[in-house]
Amino acid sequence: MAEDLVLETWDLHCDRNGREHRTADMGCKQLVLRRGQPFSITLRFSGRAYDEGVDKLSFNVETGPCPSETSGTQSHFAMSDCPEESCWSAVVQQQDGESLSVSLCSPPDARIGRYRLTLETCTDYQGSSYQIGDFILLFNPWHPEDTVFMRDENERREYVLSQDGLIFQGTCDYIYSIPWNFGQFEDEVLAICLKMLDINPKHLRDQNRDCSRRNDPVYIGRVVSAMVNCNDEDRGVLFGRWDDRYEDGMSPMAWIGSVDILKRWKNFGCQPVKYGQCWVFAAVACTVMRCLGIPSRVVTNYNSAHDTNANLTIDRYINERGQQERQSWDKIWNFHCWVESWMTRPDLGAVYDGWQVLDPTPQEKSEGVYCCGPAPVKAIKEGDMLLKYDIPFIFAEVNADVVYWVVQGDGMQKQSIRSSDVGKFISTKSIGRDSREDITHNYKYPEGSEEERAVFEKAEHQKKSIGEEDEGLHLRIKVSEGANKGSDFDVFAVVNNNTDEERVCRVTLCARATSHNGTLGPQCGLTDPVDIDIEPRAEKRVPLRILYEEYRDKLTQDNLIKVVALLNDHQTGDILVAVRDIYVENPPIKIRILGEPMQNRKLVAEISLVNPLTVPLNGCVFVVEGTGLTQGQLVKELEEPVEPQAEAKFRMDLMPRLSGLQKLMVDFESDQLTGVKGYRNVIIAPQPL
Repeated sequence: MAEDLVLETWDLHCDRNGREHRTADMGCKQLVLRRGQPFSITLRFSGRAYDEGVDKLSFNVETGPCPSETSGTQSHFAMSDCPEESCWSAVVQQQDGESLSVSLCSPPDARIGRYRLTLETCTDYQGSSYQIGDFILLFNPWHPEDTVFMRDENERREYVLSQDGLIFQGTCDYIYSIPWNFGQFEDEVLAICLKMLDINPKHLRDQNRDCSRRNDPVYIGRVVSAMVNCNDEDRGVLFGRWDDRYEDGMSPMAWIGSVDILKRWKNFGCQPVKYGQCWVFAAVACTVMRCLGIPSRVVTNYNSAHDTNANLTIDRYINERGQQERQSWDKIWNFHCWVESWMTRPDLGAVYDGWQVLDPTPQEKSEGVYCCGPAPVKAIKEGDMLLKYDIPFIFAEVNADVVYWVVQGDGMQKQSIRSSDVGKFISTKSIGRDSREDITHNYKYPEGSEEERAVFEKAEHQKKSIGEEDEGLHLRIKVSEGANKGSDFDVFAVVNNNTDEERVCRVTLCARATSHNGTLGPQCGLTDPVDIDIEPRAEKRVPLRILYEEYRDKLTQDNLIKVVALLNDHQTGDILVAVRDIYVENPPIKIRILGEPMQNRKLVAEISLVNPLTVPLNGCVFVVEGTGLTQGQLVKELEEPVEPQAEAKFRMDLMPRLSGLQKLMVDFESDQLTGVKGYRNVIIAPQPL
């Protein structure tokens, strides 16, 4: 009778498996794997070697609080000669005396999450069981059978592995980007993402069913979309606020990364972190999805409609001076951010595979919960309103009509002639470059095309806005160079007469502070109505000077001013309206790198900013972070106020942990200037061997 086979030690080869599974950057000292891909472990037995003819080895893997074979959360499998693609398997790789190398593999549709691994040995019907340890299983965009498979390596690098990026903001006339540290492989982030799955209401209602559905990125995306906001009192991550009163938390404009937000959420017992707006919700969701292995990117839609009554029309009421007459629940956000995640849609059919919209910003309920998506981008483009999930809402965000009604002195309302401008310049960061990729064509057919008409028919949408005609008068708003914070600047109503006869019209301009979700604030500029004569085929300008002393205390942290121009054509009686959001620019942050950047060697960054205002800046704080460059956040508080036109400057020591291209990101806060952003790309040379 053979003596028992006794396991003495084992090695899960965390480093080697981590490198092969592209999870080594996660920095956690545990085994993190991608599904469908083999991984190696070494078993070392005591006293004698494994004998294939005598000894039977089998493994048990299980995830979740109540694992079972039927729900796909447990598997028991014996050592075999050839691995099975569709289920868990174990194959002997190599035997060296008492040491045995085994290759294990999960199926490409395994549930993701934290697993327990057990080895069972059996010799002559005598068995022993050994707890070998835990590992975490993630989605695998490198595996052709995974539902998140992405073919192109450059895309996988950008949308799964890249830990930093750019988020586009501003207005459709002035697009700019802010840097963002996604940091999905930073310490603790993976554990926090798994915690988020484990406290979501679906899990608390039915743990077994929730864990059994974690093989499906559609299900995971929907859970993440709901858990990033806290509107369902579900212990979600972020508290949304849009009213410019952020004293009891962080202003949404101050964040420069997701890691700080996720760690605060965990450290304060899963209490919502104050405060978020759309790009913060989207960026945190992007971090979670990338961390779990689902390719994801943040997308910005300019002039985004929030159509509360789902009639695809946003009505705006203004008086004859261009001032808003009445509040509307429907809003136009000057930009709105959401996430796109890449996955197949077996529930809908292969034509809807690919990018899916997930929007964690709490706006409308979906199946009773504040979440949105996943909605196939293809279905939005085609106007397939009945497919899952939430397509009518997103379709309206990119396609609704804006109709301006001018309320005249006698109470009569007159519809203005104005073309639709919703859903412009839909933007995301380019692959491998710090530039903007325009993806509007993924969401809509060209305006006025046959295809657009067919889609609107399918969506039962009659376009109410009238295209700009070449004939007659044409009105637009132009901004002088240098709409910089601290300066006065000019805006102009530009009127073109496209006819062969002289025209007489009356023009009014009105400027008001506004916030990025379309809420209007106080007035900061107004012209008296002026009558102008325009020669045939000529152009005339009506100026409005916007003074710093007028807008200084009225601007919200969004730095936006909405200018409305109104034109009455005396000949035809038509009323034309032009609207433009103006972004008042913050000063630039300068970042200089001193010395030769090398891994694990000290590096000095010099960071500076000039105060462009006529008043001193008090309570000045710089916050610096960058994956692989800083350990968490570095905060520098300036002791003295920064006088007008003076420079705030300091130096900071860094110790780069990772080699390659990294981003150093900076945020500046003070009493008068907030949410000022800057970044610098730094190429870190690898440490010499």
